Amino acid sequence: MARMADRNLLTIGAIFVIIVISILLYYPAKLYGGYYILPTIIGLFGIWLMVLSELQHSNPEKYGRGAFSYFGWGLLLIAVGGAWFLDGYGYGIYALALILLVIGGLAIAAAFRRK
Repeated sequence: MARMADRNLLTIGAIFVIIVISILLYYPAKLYGGYYILPTIIGLFGIWLMVLSELQHSNPEKYGRGAFSYFGWGLLLIAVGGAWFLDGYGYGIYALALILLVIGGLAIAAAFRRK
């Protein structure tokens, strides 16, 4: 159980770092508009979930989610953040295509895992 508590504490720390990075990309650097702070947080948290999937794969928890589940949710969050960026720049149809592509890819990957 101590490992799960360590991962939870690690995730809380990662969330704070992600929020700080997202804010620093906007306020001091003015790299993009304030509208894009939330999709940046979502995309970076998706990357963090992919890192957690590697931790779960190398050292699985008995009652925790599987590594594929973490990886899939991370990929979906990155797709949602990326689609939000695309939609903000006027590429709404490509945003929808990105999300559908990721969902389709995850469905195919899940089907191959069950074989």
